[in-house]
Amino acid sequence: MPMDDVYEVSERTEDACREEQPTGAETVFANARVILAERVQTGCVTVHDGQIAEIAEGDAVPRVAGASVIDCAGDYLMPGMVELHTDNIEKHMLPRPGALWPALPAAIAHDMQVVAAGITTVYDSVAVGAFDEAGLRLRALQSICEALEEGERHALFKARHLLHLRCEVAFDGLEELLPPLIGRPLVGLLSVMDHTPGQRQFVDEAKYVQYYQGKHGFTDAEMAQYIVDRKRDQVRHSDRNRRFVVNLAQEYGHALASHDDATADHVAEAVRDGMTIAEFPTTVAAARASHDQGLAVLMGAPNLVRGGSHSGNVAAAELASLGLLDVVSSDYAPASLIHAVFLLADTIDGIDLPGAVATVTANPARAAGLDDRGVIATGKIADLVRVSKTDRHPILRGVWRAGLRVA
Repeated sequence: MPMDDVYEVSERTEDACREEQPTGAETVFANARVILAERVQTGCVTVHDGQIAEIAEGDAVPRVAGASVIDCAGDYLMPGMVELHTDNIEKHMLPRPGALWPALPAAIAHDMQVVAAGITTVYDSVAVGAFDEAGLRLRALQSICEALEEGERHALFKARHLLHLRCEVAFDGLEELLPPLIGRPLVGLLSVMDHTPGQRQFVDEAKYVQYYQGKHGFTDAEMAQYIVDRKRDQVRHSDRNRRFVVNLAQEYGHALASHDDATADHVAEAVRDGMTIAEFPTTVAAARASHDQGLAVLMGAPNLVRGGSHSGNVAAAELASLGLLDVVSSDYAPASLIHAVFLLADTIDGIDLPGAVATVTANPARAAGLDDRGVIATGKIADLVRVSKTDRHPILRGVWRAGLRVA
């Protein structure tokens, strides 16, 4: 992936974040349970000019001349979370049916929500091709991209924002929609989706009817016609559009993700197309085939928190117990991510706390090609989250981006 091109705007905002600190600014996070890649270590983390400069063991609270010292009081200190797939920004753009919110205020509100959840790098997922909300998602598409770029350019955001283009291959106008978007400066990830009833996410058509009829308020006759239309669109457009998306993503050097694979054949197609991430496989067989082929298997934190899939597909906890879960995404609920971390560590045999934390930090960073974050290690960006584990729920006590407190 051509990192210099993809992250040009984001890197400027990281520099702006560091500029808010005095040159040579140093902060010491002391008396913390530091979650490293392979263990939890009681000690201190020193941050200098927005990067992790030193990690030391011991529970003493040091006095460092000229440094700000934060006593973590035994709380956990973990890397800032990296989110690869959330459409949360669309909720802020469309807060209720028929209401289209101004894009920049919506993006800022979304940013405040994700950073408060401990997410310091977020790939905002936008639908490129949609069949719902009377076309409002399509109307919002360009303005969301422009608002994210404006926010990054002027350092209005607390988290780092990048773009994930979710390409609906059964959509007739995809070949016109995608080319003006794919070269935008924040784009770093594309996924290939096909939400046709009766396959992939919605193998059970009854679940499809339950979801879309409830979402749009269709009558039974309208719902039946909607299904006919979607199946027709898939036959007409899906194969051609899939090739178009894959070829364009490869031309630009962007990471590619499959979506809702259900069978070994789906996975084989994803591998042939050069995909590196398997988003929300719907069966154990698809998850195992993806894992065996080296794709990072991504599942939703809401699936873990709720105890299963709302579409009736495989439970994320089952994949975790089988060693087939690599990345966890908040999907539609940012606050679910930190909850899912401790659920994994507390309830899944074979997953310790560093392993659970890796599913929301190191693993998604690696899958997206980000090698400067996702772990607490010297030389990495000081994106940090202080979290206290209580009997009821993990509580975030502070979030730092490049060493600057943002929540």
